[in-house]
Amino acid sequence: MKPLKPEGRVTRKKALAMLKTADLLELGSLADRMRTARHPEGIVTFVVDRNINYTNVCINRCRFCAFWREEDSPDAYLLDKETLFAKIEETLALGGTQILIQGGLHPSLDIGYYTDLLRAIKERFEIHIHGFSPPEICYIADSADLTIRETLAVLKEAGLDSVPGGGAEVLSDRVREIVSPEKIRSSRWLAVMEQAHRLGMRTTATMMFGGIEEPEDIIEHLDAIRELQDRTGGFTAFIPWSFQPGNTELRGMLNAKNEKSEKHSKSGKGRSSFHPATAVEYLRVLALSRIYLDNVDNIQASWVTQGLKLAQVSLRFGANDFGSTMIEENVVASAGCSYRVSKDDIVGAIRAAGFRLAQRDTYYRLLKKY
Repeated sequence: MKPLKPEGRVTRKKALAMLKTADLLELGSLADRMRTARHPEGIVTFVVDRNINYTNVCINRCRFCAFWREEDSPDAYLLDKETLFAKIEETLALGGTQILIQGGLHPSLDIGYYTDLLRAIKERFEIHIHGFSPPEICYIADSADLTIRETLAVLKEAGLDSVPGGGAEVLSDRVREIVSPEKIRSSRWLAVMEQAHRLGMRTTATMMFGGIEEPEDIIEHLDAIRELQDRTGGFTAFIPWSFQPGNTELRGMLNAKNEKSEKHSKSGKGRSSFHPATAVEYLRVLALSRIYLDNVDNIQASWVTQGLKLAQVSLRFGANDFGSTMIEENVVASAGCSYRVSKDDIVGAIRAAGFRLAQRDTYYRLLKKY
């Protein structure tokens, strides 16, 4: 079998065929070659940070999310500053260089809350704030009657350094109408990222797959990221990860659909093929991401959803970054996915996979080589 070779830039049609029919190992081999060409030094990076979820109150009520709560729920919370500051102090003590701060869309918070919080953090700590996903940015903007650009400029002035890629899920409005009908549409997610890039801020991009999307939706998502990156060059990395169905409304919907389809299948009417994404499907999407996103420097493995061993395998399927030590994580954990690793675990895993390694900052500047 001849090895896969992209003839120039991979088209949407070619990418769809690869995703559907390419041999997994051939796909991985091509992604690995592309990783090596882009990162010939053979270094795999990671960042030491903490994911601080400042509130779980959210009006979006996404069906795939097990984290959100109503404002009057007994387990709803909004972190006070003292608690948040303590988390930052611990992060710095552990060698952390950034905090990833995200939360739900809390109906009682206005733009003043966010600017005050950012200034308070910057006054006390020397740390990079990677915060507020596009849905949060849009909610802040709408609440303050400001444009997206104006809102980002205000937050940047207050201390926001970069924007995470959360809230993307799959950038197909067909999918979003089902899994997150109250959340911003694809165009607004992309608009936040473009305006952030225009203001000189770097961002990441993510994709959550393994729910109801079709292969065509995955290609639509990747193409939207590639097209925006062509225009702005502002994405530092792409992080695909698989839907974790535990404790979510979407899991119940899909299970009910499967049960109905099972009954139909017995009468020859076919059946649903839904199931949580397998390791093979994760690797296939990861590899294609490296192949298709030829203008994004870094592809991140997701040990948070896949575990340490599969994250190691990911390094031969196009990934060159191991993500964060994630001193704290609540959103994925609320869906019942509880992989936890230490900095030493990450160092050991990268070495065992045969790579050199380095701790990086948010901008992928190397801070410490091992």
